[in-house]
Amino acid sequence: MRVRRFVGVGFLLLVTVFVNEAVAAPPGKLQLPRETFTVHERPAFVFLPAEEKRTTPQPWIFYAPTLPAYPDEAERWMHERFLAAGIAVAGVDVGEAYGSPASHAAFDALYDELTKNRGFATKACLFGRSRGGLWVSSWALARPERVAGIIGIYPVYDFRTYPGLERAAPAYGMTVAELAGRSKELNPVARLKNLAEADIPVALIHGDQDVVVPLKPNSGELVRQYELAGRKDLVKLIVLEGQGHNFFRGFFESQELVDFAIARAKAGAMAK
Repeated sequence: MRVRRFVGVGFLLLVTVFVNEAVAAPPGKLQLPRETFTVHERPAFVFLPAEEKRTTPQPWIFYAPTLPAYPDEAERWMHERFLAAGIAVAGVDVGEAYGSPASHAAFDALYDELTKNRGFATKACLFGRSRGGLWVSSWALARPERVAGIIGIYPVYDFRTYPGLERAAPAYGMTVAELAGRSKELNPVARLKNLAEADIPVALIHGDQDVVVPLKPNSGELVRQYELAGRKDLVKLIVLEGQGHNFFRGFFESQELVDFAIARAKAGAMAK
């Protein structure tokens, strides 16, 4: 029997989940009505809730990685519930940026377009899936005043674990040696404590058998740094036992994760 283990926020709970379910094949791009547009010369998208569910300011989720294949059909259940709750979802394709500061200009441009021209809330809930964790954590560290919360599905926070220094270095415009030498300055994992000190709540889901994005140096390290900062009340980590970096439905149909994202997006819409 598979179980999932909740850690952080001062408790431990075991719950059965998706017993004996097979891992799905890679899905296609998510087919939901969307508006596409361009910001900072980069392609962007937004999923909008039905008109009768929209509000001003509009609560929203800032999604990453927005790439040609993402968001994908594995996330349909989540996005349909976001929209049903009146939450918009938006993202901008910055390519394989791996959290590089150079990507922030496009993120800022999307943020400005939505908040200044479309009535979106000035604080969003950030959603980083896999390497998207580098995207959203680096931007959150640079712009904490724009963040109401963060969720992640097996997110990357340490670019040394994924994609590795050799693949990350070109995105940072550096040699491998240069990026290694500036890791404490540029690697999100080295600065996660700053998110706790900025009072940013986080909820994550990760498999304990993930060899692509290992649990301990990524989601586990975020929890550790929040605890070191004395803010374990702000972080929740759901560990799926026996799962790796895959399309297991438990990652994408977590009611706890969705409820957290909806609550944080709505809190962001109420922020002054």
